[in-house]
Amino acid sequence: STWRCGQTDGNLILIVIEDSEEEIRLKQKKKQEQQQQKKEKNTKERIKAAKKIQAWWRGTLVRQTLLHAALRAWIVQLRQKKRRAALISYAHTERAVVQLQSLVHMWRIHWRYCQLLNAIYIIQYRWQCHNCQTCALLWRHCVVTATHLQFHIEIINP
Repeated sequence: STWRCGQTDGNLILIVIEDSEEEIRLKQKKKQEQQQQKKEKNTKERIKAAKKIQAWWRGTLVRQTLLHAALRAWIVQLRQKKRRAALISYAHTERAVVQLQSLVHMWRIHWRYCQLLNAIYIIQYRWQCHNCQTCALLWRHCVVTATHLQFHIEIINP
C-alpha cells in the first residue's frame, strides 16, 4: 500500500491509500478462489440433492414394480382358487349324477326281476295244478346282465 498525504485549503488533509498492483492481483486471486470454492460447494450440494432425488425415484419404481408383481400373483391365486372351486363343484355334481343313474339302473333291474319272478310264480302255480295230471317237471333258469334279464323255462317229462 502506498500512502500519500496532501493538504488543501489549509484545513483539510487528504490521505490517499493505493494498493500496489501485486496486492490487487492477490486480492483478485483470493476472491476468485473463494468464488471457485463456493461454486464447488454449490455443485457438491446440487449433486447430493440430485442423488437423493434419483434414489427416491428408483425406490418408487422398485416399490411400484413389486406392487404390480404382488397384484399379478394375487390375481393368479384368485383365478386358481375359482378354478379349483369350479372343479370341485363339477366333481360333486358328476358324482351325484353317477349315483343317481346307478340307483335308477338298479331300480329298473330290480323291477324287471320282480316282474319275472312274479311271472315265474304264476307259471309255477299254474303248472303245479297241471303237474298233478301229467307228472312233468318244470326247470327254470334266470340270468341277470347289465342290459337285460334272460329267463329260460323247460318242461321235462320223466
